Amino acid sequence: MSKTEILHSSDFRRRRFWNWFPLGLTYALLYMGRYNLTVSKNALGDLMSKSDFGEIFGIGAVIYAMSFLVNGPLVDRIGGKKGILIGALGAALANLGMGIYLYYILGLPDPASAPLKWVYIVLYAINMYFQSYGAVSIVKVNANWFHVRERGSFSGIFGIMISSGIFLAFDVSSRILESGLVKGQGYSGGDAIWWVFLSPAFILMAFFLIEIFLLKDRPGQAGLKDFDTGDASSGEDLNEKISTVELYKRILLNPVIITIATIEFCTGVLRNGVMHWFPIYAKEMTAKGGDILAWKMTLDNWGLLLMIAGVVGGLVAGIVSDKLFQSRRAPSAGLLYGVLILGSVAMSFVLESGWVLGAIVFVMSVSVIGTHGVLSGTATMDFGGRKGAATAVGVIDGFVYLGTGLQSLSLGYLTEQNWSYWPIFLIPFGILGFIQLLRIWNAKPMAKGGGH
Repeated sequence: MSKTEILHSSDFRRRRFWNWFPLGLTYALLYMGRYNLTVSKNALGDLMSKSDFGEIFGIGAVIYAMSFLVNGPLVDRIGGKKGILIGALGAALANLGMGIYLYYILGLPDPASAPLKWVYIVLYAINMYFQSYGAVSIVKVNANWFHVRERGSFSGIFGIMISSGIFLAFDVSSRILESGLVKGQGYSGGDAIWWVFLSPAFILMAFFLIEIFLLKDRPGQAGLKDFDTGDASSGEDLNEKISTVELYKRILLNPVIITIATIEFCTGVLRNGVMHWFPIYAKEMTAKGGDILAWKMTLDNWGLLLMIAGVVGGLVAGIVSDKLFQSRRAPSAGLLYGVLILGSVAMSFVLESGWVLGAIVFVMSVSVIGTHGVLSGTATMDFGGRKGAATAVGVIDGFVYLGTGLQSLSLGYLTEQNWSYWPIFLIPFGILGFIQLLRIWNAKPMAKGGGH
């Protein structure tokens, strides 16, 4: 246990838990309302082709990335509480719209005649705009509650929140589709698939109300004492406002943050290149026969597997970063990137084997979620500081989703041609990310100026 942790009173730790835990659940629910699109693709079958899915998700990912240009500095000015409230309510209403539209078209004599792709491109883009408030808000809030020497451990918490959201998005959404609420409850004995969008919408609205009363931006607002967290904002007057231009100068002129952004671009390709396309591939392989038990078991429990992977990856990456590498983030991420490179290469040789491929993508998921947590969730707080944390995570997460958009549009096309292109597409991004990590191997934050 670090000296910083020992100095925190039991009252502080208790109130901090009630701050980050509901906030983390709200963030997880945003994931449920983001990745439920993948679950709906399999449920809708030919109504949403792989290329349709790739376009809808890809365009949404680019909108998500570009939104950070505005929302990062905005959240640095208005605070993380207002940010997460805007994101939760907006994403809830967008999911409500997608659910209502699906309810409408599935009642048509010919649902295929409806412009599902184009309507979903618009509604999902709106959803992703509001989704972009999530990451910047959670990092902005927690930058005020966690010291630098605790933040590696926080990246484990961040990874767990991401993982629980993925579990909600894949497994819970799949269970909803298999439940009595959906099965046979649609038109003419069909399934009420629209509940895959309505469910997160209603739960997000509930957490919107909870966070109005429970969430506080800083310890001082909760009746506790604010403290110096030892990041890039140390020694500055936190009540002094910084202009948007100054925030962007601080972030964009920091070579460490820009390097992390290029690494996280690769992470976006690798994370979603595995997470979204494996269940679609497994669904196709189940229909073809062969190793059916393996495909079905991994497909039915994909969210649970990703949650376990995220918990393991997040905790390992964070603890290793704090305890073994003295709060340096790059070495921890570098070890995980090495695993991603080897996993991508190995995938090319085992695409027909359900058990082996499932094991490889699980290990890759451990690595990529751990990397994302320790870089986007932790390094952003370190190098952006409390004043610029939201802008920093906005820039970096924006690059994550530019990578996500690239892989979505590319793999949507490539997998229509041949699934063998899938792992081949991933390999160069693993190598590029690792090379970039070597450039910031020893970087740590400095007061009033960023990293060194």
